[in-house]
Amino acid sequence: MPISTHPEIAVFEIIEGCLKGNRRMQELLYRTYAPKMFGICLRYAGSTADAQDILQEGFIKAFNKLEGYKSEGSFEGWLKRIFIHTAIDQLHKKNPVQTITDIQENIIEDMDWSVLEQLAAEEVMELVRQLPNSNRTIFNLFVVEGYTHKNIAEMLGISEGTSKSQLAKAKGILQSMLLRNRKFTP
Repeated sequence: MPISTHPEIAVFEIIEGCLKGNRRMQELLYRTYAPKMFGICLRYAGSTADAQDILQEGFIKAFNKLEGYKSEGSFEGWLKRIFIHTAIDQLHKKNPVQTITDIQENIIEDMDWSVLEQLAAEEVMELVRQLPNSNRTIFNLFVVEGYTHKNIAEMLGISEGTSKSQLAKAKGILQSMLLRNRKFTP
């Protein structure tokens, strides 16, 4: 049962119960946060099966790191960061982000976002799921999560230029998909 059906149980009580190994509290924590965390996993994964793997790995990491949560900021925000990093780790193992040279970085120009503004969020996310892993990861980190290129570069161990180029490439691929699917007419 999610926490919302048990308003008398506060998040800190659930965390304390989890730290003590209480299975009921662990299940309550999982059922409460799994739907939102699965949404995050889906944004980064190429398939539902990959998203389920990331979800499982993320909760394993969260339960293992739970005593490190210091009750500063929201618990959900803390949990979300674990899942984002787990997704990045999983995807990085499968397809490392390709780096670019300085010359390539200077050639890449930012594309027009007006194409995406014409679509509903669900349609955009469906197209984003079709992007190659490295492009999808950077697109999600920058556009959806709001990280800067500097943050993304540090998280992925790449240059800021590579982050920018991968985002530009993602936009280009999205624009091509839109044109190919005739969802957008210039």
